Amino acid sequence: MSTIVITGASSGIGAIAAARLSEQGWDVAVVGRNAQRTRDVASSVGGTAFLADYDRFDDVRELAAALLERYPRIDVLANNAGGLVPRRGATADGNERTIQHNHLAPFLLTSLLLPRLTESAGRVIHTSSVAHRWGRLHTDNLNRTSLPYLAGWPEYGSAKLATLLFARELAHRTGIQSYSFHPGFVGTSFGHDSPVLRTLLPLSTSVQVSPDAGAAPIVQLASLEPVGAPNGSYFDGLNPGGRTSRQAKDDALAARLWDATEALIAQSPTATRPV
Repeated sequence: MSTIVITGASSGIGAIAAARLSEQGWDVAVVGRNAQRTRDVASSVGGTAFLADYDRFDDVRELAAALLERYPRIDVLANNAGGLVPRRGATADGNERTIQHNHLAPFLLTSLLLPRLTESAGRVIHTSSVAHRWGRLHTDNLNRTSLPYLAGWPEYGSAKLATLLFARELAHRTGIQSYSFHPGFVGTSFGHDSPVLRTLLPLSTSVQVSPDAGAAPIVQLASLEPVGAPNGSYFDGLNPGGRTSRQAKDDALAARLWDATEALIAQSPTATRPV
């Protein structure tokens, strides 16, 4: 039986992907922040619930330790947790919440699980977004300190650009299979706290995709053998070779982002605290 770890699996496309893969016979690790919803999803798919709050690197370290203890092999890690944070705030580690939720915490989890994934000849799937096209990364200022917040949209676009670049650089540095994707404009609770989205949602029904369609790339990228696209590829829905921004094609930026991310995590006040 193959094992997949899906973060952000307590609702939305993560929960649907967990159900679909369970139906295919996968052993699903359901990772979420909300205890009741995470346990409910795990129970419904016959998987195992794991709790983690991406506001805290300590939670990520504890999650990785629990996963490594529970699973002798991990075939797929789906980094699906994240989202839009409409009001600026700081995590327990001192970082802007959007970049930590969408990039720093998934980077840390992937790094901690990488030896097990490599042993298992596994792959990593990253939920990015078409929003990466308006992102701008400054590797000397990943927290975008002193830059306009604008309800979190610049931060979200930049974080999803970081997700895409991390997927490519992970493939380049380690050789492990690594793919990112845009799920489409999914009709879920995404961004429900955003005044902008609450205004636009009634006008956007014609371009929305169903939650099942949004979850389909996770299911496909977990299941296909082979994937049929170069390692590190970005998918727009189910289609490889999705249109990307200029920064998303910048190999030097991807390398600098990796190094800057490692440095930022290492500078966290919890970096030397034992799990």
